[in-house]
Amino acid sequence: MGRNKRRHSAVAGATRPDAAAASRSRGLSLGRREELAAWVFILPWIVGFLAFTAGPMLVSLYLSFTETNMLNIFKHVGLRNYVDLFSFDKVRSLFWISLYNTCYYVFLSVPLELAVGFMIAVLLNQNIKGRGLLRTVYYLPSVIPGIAVSLLWIMLFRGQSGVFNSVLALFGIQGPAWLYSEVWSKPALVIMSLWGAGGPMLILLAGLQSIPTELYDAAKVDGAGVWSRFWHVTIPMVSPTLFFVLVTGIIGSFQVFVTSYVMTSGGPNNSTLVYVLYLFNLAFKQFRMGYASALAWAYFVVIMCFTVLLLRSSAAWVYYETGIGGE
Repeated sequence: MGRNKRRHSAVAGATRPDAAAASRSRGLSLGRREELAAWVFILPWIVGFLAFTAGPMLVSLYLSFTETNMLNIFKHVGLRNYVDLFSFDKVRSLFWISLYNTCYYVFLSVPLELAVGFMIAVLLNQNIKGRGLLRTVYYLPSVIPGIAVSLLWIMLFRGQSGVFNSVLALFGIQGPAWLYSEVWSKPALVIMSLWGAGGPMLILLAGLQSIPTELYDAAKVDGAGVWSRFWHVTIPMVSPTLFFVLVTGIIGSFQVFVTSYVMTSGGPNNSTLVYVLYLFNLAFKQFRMGYASALAWAYFVVIMCFTVLLLRSSAAWVYYETGIGGE
């Protein structure tokens, strides 16, 4: 009897590792099935990225070392396209003009749009009547197609019969020619950019609503007034959101195209010729694909440099829960 028990226990002990091994085998196969399912789900994105983003980028990089119209001219020119970018003769000067116009637009429109969006967000974060409707009203303009918005603003800026000049005439002020003036055409595009302040407003509003009310209560107990709470509680706590909106706003503004293309076509006298419009003209009107590709990669480097500078500057003014700059 005792011998049978020992034999049974020995058999049971021998089968336990086999059962554990079988269990591990089943777990591994399950893990492999989950991994395969994950790859299947992300495969459409990978195919889309390779076909519509990475692939065209590599092709444009190759074309930037060529002189081609993509039809019957194809010649390798090495670094000549990149060398020509920095020449100051009359033909190549449009590169510098377009870069200046774009920087003018970016460094005026982004801070103004950010300031207006932040002020609206602070206002709509208060307990006021109809704030839900107001949030919708302020946000809607930012989702209207750019072509429709451009056509609308052409009417607003139209000579002496436009809305802006009609309002100025009520105060005895003769309005400028706006889109037909080399002096006022770029400021007109900057003013128009405020139309899209609803986008930053919505993001900043979400940032404001994430601030714990306990911080304001503690500041009140310490005797902090309205402005003191705004500068020492609101601004630091919403600074990560401000930083995000600033970075995305600058990257997006560097790609401005529709407004200049529809409203002025780069005129008058190239005063609103932004970089992407210049690149578009080279590639799809003059069919200088090689030089246009070089311009695109040079622009990529410019935007990357500004983005890196912003990221480096965040250590000095962006507050995270772990401290300034996330340290």
